[in-house]
Amino acid sequence: MEDKGCKGDHTGHLCVLVSKEKFDDIRELVKDPQFICFNCGRVADSDRHLCNPMPLEK
Repeated sequence: MEDKGCKGDHTGHLCVLVSKEKFDDIRELVKDPQFICFNCGRVADSDRHLCNPMPLEK
């Protein structure tokens, strides 16, 4: 995947939470994934928790 950079405020993104080992917070953000990060492949319920989100197709 090509790195497209970070969109928005990076502080609440999953990549930051993982680096800070905030796994309980992460569990809450990924229960019903609707978006995937084009940079790292992580999924989240909301696009605001990813650097370069795109909708998941179900």
